[in-house]
Amino acid sequence: GRAVGATIVSKYKVYQNDQATRYVNLVGQTLAQASTKPETFGGYHFLLLDSDEINAFAAPGGFIFLSRGMVRLCRTEDDLAAVLAHEVGHVELQHALRAIKSSRLTSALTTLAMEGAKNFGGEQLAQLTQAFEGSISDITGTMMNSGYARKQERQADEAALRILQAIGYDPHALVAVLDEMQKDLKPDGHDFAATHPPPAERVKDLRGMLGDQPHRSGSPARQKRFNQALAGI
Repeated sequence: GRAVGATIVSKYKVYQNDQATRYVNLVGQTLAQASTKPETFGGYHFLLLDSDEINAFAAPGGFIFLSRGMVRLCRTEDDLAAVLAHEVGHVELQHALRAIKSSRLTSALTTLAMEGAKNFGGEQLAQLTQAFEGSISDITGTMMNSGYARKQERQADEAALRILQAIGYDPHALVAVLDEMQKDLKPDGHDFAATHPPPAERVKDLRGMLGDQPHRSGSPARQKRFNQALAGI
């Protein structure tokens, strides 16, 4: 996860805003506690990227990145929570790890099994290093270029709805954010449009999942802290 995160921040600048970063982490950490994977090896970390692109990434182990362009689409804290909950869903379901080619995993695990009882030699270490570097390429290539399969995006949306409901946010907020994306995304863009199914497809799926669930109204205090924390972003 740290290696994938390092790759992401080598492409995107980190947004230097302590107030906004603390706020996004507070919301994100709260959501993570309602997931089926509330703890990871290094814990969940949420970071803002200084980019106008509309995008978000979830690296293995709970490293979640959100662009300023994505945050600007959010009108309420519920909207922001919906985006973060979707990314927490990807972590919970380990979608990034599933992007690693099975042949690469087999090679790495075989080497570990054969050499686990003794010190690694140069050749074995080189094989593991190559497998590791290839795994990072598999994950970042999927996250930043090709995107997850529609089935995986649907699974992350399902997880997001469950998480939002558990915390008390409006699950319909995920539909609201996707509707906003539909207005702003360029079909041939290199951001969210290139790595996710069309928002309209996801909205259709989500409305089926939501059924007749009522909207939950946000409080004025919640809206006030949202406006204060993200002012100027």
